[in-house]
Amino acid sequence: MRSEREMMSLVLGMAEKDERVRAVTLEGSRTNPNVPKDLFRDYDISFHVTNMQSYIDQHAWVDAFGERIIMQMPEAMAMFPPDLGNRFSYLMLFKDGNRIDMTLIPVEEKDDYVKEDKLMQVLLDKDGLFPNVPPSTDVDYWVTRPSADFYADCFNEFWWVATYVAKGLWRKEMLYAQDHLNNLMRPMLLKMLEWQAGIRTDFTLSVGKNGKFLDRYIPEESWKKLMATYPAGTYESVWEALFLMGELFRETAQYVASELDFLYPLEEDAAVTDYLERVRQLDPDAKSM
Repeated sequence: MRSEREMMSLVLGMAEKDERVRAVTLEGSRTNPNVPKDLFRDYDISFHVTNMQSYIDQHAWVDAFGERIIMQMPEAMAMFPPDLGNRFSYLMLFKDGNRIDMTLIPVEEKDDYVKEDKLMQVLLDKDGLFPNVPPSTDVDYWVTRPSADFYADCFNEFWWVATYVAKGLWRKEMLYAQDHLNNLMRPMLLKMLEWQAGIRTDFTLSVGKNGKFLDRYIPEESWKKLMATYPAGTYESVWEALFLMGELFRETAQYVASELDFLYPLEEDAAVTDYLERVRQLDPDAKSM
C-alpha cells in the first residue's frame, strides 16, 4: 500500500506539471485532527482547474494515479442525478487499497468553494487563489442545541411513524415495516441520542458521518440498547425492536427535555405505546380494534 507521502507526492507532482491545475486542496477526514488515523481514510482531493471540459472529454488522465479496482463518476451516471453543478468527480479505489475522491472545480468557483467547508487545507496554490485560509476545523459538524419546536417535531415524527411500523407488521408487510422502522423512526432516535451526546459535552463535538462516533459520548447502556434495536428478518424480532426503540427514545428524550427545560409529552407517548401493543395482539383476521 502506497504511503501518505507517496500518494501526496503523486497528486502534487501531477498538479505541478499540469498548467490547467491552478490549485490543489484537501478536504475530509485527513484534515480533521479529531478523526483517528487509519488505513481506510480517503484522500479527498480537489483540483481547481481551467478548461474543465478537456478533462471530462478524456477520462483516461486519471489512470496516472494507479491501477484501480473500481471507479465511479457520479456526474456521468444516469441513475443518480448530478448535484455538483459545474464540478466533476472521480471516486477511485486502487488495487493497493488507497482511495482518492478527486473533484475538479472550475477556478471561477474559488470564492464559493472557500465558504463551503472549514475542513479544508491548501496543498498547492499557484496563483494565490486561497489566501489566509484558517486552520481546518470540524466546527460546522458539531451537534447543535435543538429548539423546543425542533425537539417537539422529533418526538412527533418518531411516535407517528411507529404506528406505520405496527400496521406493516400486522399486515405481514415486512419490507414496509422495516423501511419505516429503519429509514424514518431510527433517524429520530439517533437525533435524540446526538442531542444527549451534545448535552454531555456542552455541544462542542461532532459524532461523525452517520453518527459513527456516537458510542463515545452516550451511556454504555444506551449504546447496548441501540445495538439491540437492529432486528433480524422475522416479524417477532421487528416487534421487539419497535418496542425497544420506544423505550430508548423515551429515556433519552426525557433526559434531553430535563436538561434543556423542554416538555416531554408522556401522555401521548403512553397512548401510542398502548396502540402499538393493541395492534400486536390483534388476530390476523381482525375486523376492528
